[in-house]
Amino acid sequence: MRRHFTLAVIVLAFAANAFATGEARLTGKITDSVTKKPVENASINVTAIEGKTFKQDYKVKNDGTYAIFLLDGTLRYKFTFSAPGYQSYEETAKLKLGEPNTRDIELTPGGKVVIPAGEIKVDPAVLAYNEGAALANDRKDAEALAKFEEAVAAKPDLAAGWQALAKLNARTKNYAKAIEDANKALTFDPDETDMYAVLFESYTATGNKAKADEVRKKLPANAGLMFNDAAKLINSGKDAEAEPLLKNAIAADEKFAPAYYELGMLYVRAGKNADAKSNLQKYIDLDPNGKDAATAKEMLKYVK
Repeated sequence: MRRHFTLAVIVLAFAANAFATGEARLTGKITDSVTKKPVENASINVTAIEGKTFKQDYKVKNDGTYAIFLLDGTLRYKFTFSAPGYQSYEETAKLKLGEPNTRDIELTPGGKVVIPAGEIKVDPAVLAYNEGAALANDRKDAEALAKFEEAVAAKPDLAAGWQALAKLNARTKNYAKAIEDANKALTFDPDETDMYAVLFESYTATGNKAKADEVRKKLPANAGLMFNDAAKLINSGKDAEAEPLLKNAIAADEKFAPAYYELGMLYVRAGKNADAKSNLQKYIDLDPNGKDAATAKEMLKYVK
């Protein structure tokens, strides 16, 4: 009753649109036009004026600084800067995608707002990054890599640039460069788990098992990864060793249907009918049209 199979679960694959191009961030500082000191109790209202309904208030910090993150930076928004005892100031703008867009505002007490000179500025490194992201999402990998390299050359501490380089080099199977870029990205953001995933994939592909095992310990619990390991054990006839891995996969993701199926079949082989029945039924409940659903339903007839 043992079944050999090829896993369809790919736990380290990168999504086609792995590089976000629709997000935008606006940062700056609000000060008193007379004293040049931060304005206390200031707030910013952001309202979309096209495309969708969006309205939200943002609190400004006591030092006058603010940071606004918008998931959809493709829309035009009205920004209203205000504070008690000051004249409000409104500005309509479509932010440039990426970060940072900067806008420092001076509010005048009870009078006219002093409008700061110049337009909202975008960091050239971020501009290159956004261009690279668009190219990467169009699968123009060589051109995208060049843009990401341009971005980190202009801003060496641009963590997102190093992360993009690592992901794209892994995607194009340039694993040595992916390892280099991922380690560089981790110097700026050591908690970025995507980079550990890149390192695990790259070290595994280059045959560096010791490094792969070391990096794997830093990855969060991954149902697919544990399921893959369990599958190898099952195919080697090591059901007893596979059982805890399948249970851990379910603990990591209680809706990971394939783990219930394999655990159910494992219990069928072990003669544990009650456990087999509960796990096979759970698999059917989660994935009634799954590729193993027919087998699971048939097996349930024999484990009553």
